[in-house]
Amino acid sequence: MTDTSDSHQLSFQQLSSHQLSSHRLRSHPHIDVEAPGRSTISLGTWPTPLEPAQRLGVRLGLGAGDLWLKRDDLVGLGGGGNKIRKLQHTAGAALGTGADTLVTTGAAQSNHARATAAVAARLGLRCLLVLAGDPPGPAPGAPTGNLSLDRLFGADVHWAGRVANADLDDLARERVAAMEHGGRRPFLIPYGGSGPVGARGYVDCARELTAQAPDSEHVVVAVGSGGTMAGLVAGLGAGRVLGVDTGATPDPERRVAAMVEALGGSPQRLRLDHGQVGAGYSQLSEAGRRALSVAAETEGVVLDPVYTARALAGLHAAVAAGDVRPGQRTVFVHTGGLPGLFGHPVAAELAAADDR
Repeated sequence: MTDTSDSHQLSFQQLSSHQLSSHRLRSHPHIDVEAPGRSTISLGTWPTPLEPAQRLGVRLGLGAGDLWLKRDDLVGLGGGGNKIRKLQHTAGAALGTGADTLVTTGAAQSNHARATAAVAARLGLRCLLVLAGDPPGPAPGAPTGNLSLDRLFGADVHWAGRVANADLDDLARERVAAMEHGGRRPFLIPYGGSGPVGARGYVDCARELTAQAPDSEHVVVAVGSGGTMAGLVAGLGAGRVLGVDTGATPDPERRVAAMVEALGGSPQRLRLDHGQVGAGYSQLSEAGRRALSVAAETEGVVLDPVYTARALAGLHAAVAAGDVRPGQRTVFVHTGGLPGLFGHPVAAELAAADDR
């Protein structure tokens, strides 16, 4: 078999170093021009698998054939996860402007930042990550996780200190302005990759689910920056999608509703569970800890402590409350995040646990 990876990488580098016309975008094998000014890059392996989770379903109180896992942790690029779907659209938009640098923001262990760095590497672009917090020290036991991969993918990291999300966005815009003044062509991707452009990635996922599980009554997903839930709601309807708030933003309903409307959907009667935030976004709740363990012990599936552990805890709570019932086909969207587990204190706790 002929290895074509070098030629593909060369093509992406050539594309990213010039102003791109619609004709040049259309001529590239990985780029699909959907409409004037809109382009999508293929960055993963699609569709992602839909797998039965019989033992986990029973542990949660469902029937043996009720629960299915949509494995968006297995997309194939940069550690996987839901951010790759969004970046197919946002990075496509960046290439359409002739950008030479992707810039984005996030928390220190941001999955989106790590995915952006991986995508930039794939496309032959530079990457700047503006992250909240301070750089970790060199001491043994300092958090690694996504940060290690950010560096491995060649991203530059600017530490913003302890700032609010709005201040982080302002700082990123300042860095973009400085780059432009210096002759660079940066493209700023919003927090979490979430906006009407990035959320189209989960309209794509909704289409996959319509083909894979047309009879599903509930689709359960973690809600951080909101684009994943918004795309699913736009594609499947608000009644079928249960979002579980992770505490990443103070206004998830407003964010999700605005994106759903921008995508042409109806945000009426959003199903959003706020009961799993616990002590805060970065803190693993007891319900999340139990969910992390039960998924691993019943299915050999690893969740992350911030997003998918909370989402599974939310599904368990919905079953207990009777909002999701045995006999109803239910899809749990695994949005990835495994690298973040190794940047979270729970990883050290698990490693140091006594044998049972």
